[in-house]
Amino acid sequence: MGVFTFVCRSSGGEWSAKQLSGDLEASAASTFDLQRLLVQEALAVDSTGCVQSSFSMVSPSSAVFQVIIGGGGGGAFIGAGAPGGAAAGSGGGAAAPDAPPTPEEKKEEKEESDDDMGFSLFD
Repeated sequence: MGVFTFVCRSSGGEWSAKQLSGDLEASAASTFDLQRLLVQEALAVDSTGCVQSSFSMVSPSSAVFQVIIGGGGGGAFIGAGAPGGAAAGSGGGAAAPDAPPTPEEKKEEKEESDDDMGFSLFD
């Protein structure tokens, strides 16, 4: 699984981005084009799975963009999505997903029913 974090800045009507800990860089006329370029750059380095991305504005002229490749799904990045919100810090890694429940745990979940709660939906 690869996690690529970029610091993005706008200067003179053009957006540029530099990887926080690495050598990847890109620039484009809009944030949308910049995000597309950065995903392609990250995929050129690591193409081992699905792609997730998150773009968070920090100020009108700066943002944080993160690309996560691999790792399944489930939103590994939590940050402020509204303009003007503070971006969540990232150490460059994401937590590993929990292990799937064992058959014994699944069996316990199936044993529960509405009858055990003492009321019914149609009472």
